[in-house]
Amino acid sequence: MKLPFLLDQALDLLLPPVCVGCGASGAACCPGCLNLLASPSPLRCPSMAPAYALAGYRGVPRTLVLAYKERGRRDLAPVLGGLLAAALPLLPLVSGDAAACCLVPAPSRRATARMRGGQHMLRLARHCASRAAERGIRVSIAPALRLASDAKDAVGLDPATRAANLAGRVLPVPAALPPAGTGVVLLDDVVTTGATAVACERALASVGVPVTAVLALTAPQLP
Repeated sequence: MKLPFLLDQALDLLLPPVCVGCGASGAACCPGCLNLLASPSPLRCPSMAPAYALAGYRGVPRTLVLAYKERGRRDLAPVLGGLLAAALPLLPLVSGDAAACCLVPAPSRRATARMRGGQHMLRLARHCASRAAERGIRVSIAPALRLASDAKDAVGLDPATRAANLAGRVLPVPAALPPAGTGVVLLDDVVTTGATAVACERALASVGVPVTAVLALTAPQLP
């Protein structure tokens, strides 16, 4: 057992959890902050499939995403995964009998994933599937996409450059494709220009896998 893990456990015992969003004690994310990401809203997105996000990329939702994604707050993974699970049956193309769906997480660059302790969206997909199962929704996970090694970090890139950076660089993983005939939900943390969603859709379409819906935690275009 590694020393950092033991230190984390000791701190958890000594210090009460604090809400990342507002600083309230008691949980990694308090109910009030959770309510800010309560339901999916449709996005204007160039993706072929309908796209939705739970909140605007500002304020508390932005703080939660950045804390999980960039600042090592993995205790937010079950919280954010639970929010995504709650949103699944609210998606028009996934509700009802189509609730048996497959989650495909948007991939990160390998170097970035190493710094984050793994593919952060794959981790959220696993928590999402677990929480969905508790709700009686049958969900599988397919890590069916990867980024080519020459893809650059998208931070700071304008829409055209983002699209060019990803063109042909989001690749399917043949051994991990969703089962045939399953509704596919592409998961991401932030939909900014939609370039990632489009590139992921094209990669999956190239191997005959259509995307049913795109679901993100946040998007700048939402209030």
